[in-house]
Amino acid sequence: MEALNLPPFKYKITKSGANYLIFDALRRKNVVLTPEEWVRQHFVHYLIGTLGYPKGLVSIERGTSYNTLQKRTDLCVYNQQGKPHLLVECKAAYVPITQDVVKQVSVYNQTLQAEFVVITNGLQHFCWQVDFETRKFEPLQEIPLCSFE
Repeated sequence: MEALNLPPFKYKITKSGANYLIFDALRRKNVVLTPEEWVRQHFVHYLIGTLGYPKGLVSIERGTSYNTLQKRTDLCVYNQQGKPHLLVECKAAYVPITQDVVKQVSVYNQTLQAEFVVITNGLQHFCWQVDFETRKFEPLQEIPLCSFE
């Protein structure tokens, strides 16, 4: 797997048939190691280990609906009241972050209404603070540290 622009972490990779699996500490099981999963696992460890978000408030691939479509969020950090705080869309390192990707996350966030939105391919990371009253996305230079007490 490709080196990413995220802190390294101790991961456990095994092989099952033709697939490589990586242990997901949040789901507590091995999952197929795809290029996108490689980015997601690095980002989960970055959120918890570097930014200080509690492991119990981070959710992977939770289902949500937009209009009549069923969607899955890559990562969502919830606040202590159970409301979405930070929504993360992960792409494989070879996938460029385009306006279409930004639109995809914006659509998801219309339903979730997380205060922060992050898009990463493991090499580039973009973060916005969302103001739902003014309908503005304010770009941030850094992903916010956990501010929960």
